[in-house]
Amino acid sequence: MSAFVQLVEWFADLLEPLFQASAAAAAIVLFTALVRLLVHPLSRAAARGQRARAALQPRIAELRRKHARNPERLQQAVLELHAEEKVSPLSGCLPSLLQLPAFFLLYYVFSHASIGGETNGLLTHRLLDAPLGDRWTDALAAGGVFDGAGLVYVGLFAVVTAVATFSYRLSRRMMATNPAMAAAAGGEEVPGMGAVTKVMPFLSFFTLVTVAVVPLAAALYVVTSTAWSAVERAVLYRP
Repeated sequence: MSAFVQLVEWFADLLEPLFQASAAAAAIVLFTALVRLLVHPLSRAAARGQRARAALQPRIAELRRKHARNPERLQQAVLELHAEEKVSPLSGCLPSLLQLPAFFLLYYVFSHASIGGETNGLLTHRLLDAPLGDRWTDALAAGGVFDGAGLVYVGLFAVVTAVATFSYRLSRRMMATNPAMAAAAGGEEVPGMGAVTKVMPFLSFFTLVTVAVVPLAAALYVVTSTAWSAVERAVLYRP
């Protein structure tokens, strides 16, 4: 934890000439971008995996006709097909799962007044008028929605809403223009994945709740990562 605090402070020192008092916030955005760059090869692999699953849809449809009266045999046959073609039905989950440690690290660091027995100096940093360790409720209690700190959250909510709307429209467009890929994303070969996939276009809107309840530093990570994901999907899944 202490090493992470020092890393963020080092980034903040580098960025201070450009961002002044908001340098630590800019450092968190930079840290998020670095994490997403590290995970990007897996995102590319997930995109290739979804295209491969889409290519298998005609064969899966044939298996459904063949084993229509035997759901257990159908599931086994579909999984065997994926194993034969070396396609993982769960590969798309890895990029999201591997980002969780970075999020929880930020959440922990900006939720504690001391790290490694020393005062947590990162809590003195701000994004404009909003302390990085505060939450939206703190901003509301301090001055309301349209006070300095409150306006920072208004801006974050606006960004998340715009990104979520873009992601939702992108998902609907992808499913409309490529039914095979939409079927592959449905994950019917894995129990429960179909329902999860139907909810996925709306997940970006749930980010609004996350931004409201976590420390501002963690909220910056979530907003930056969500925006990155939207752009990444637009590029990797383009026709």
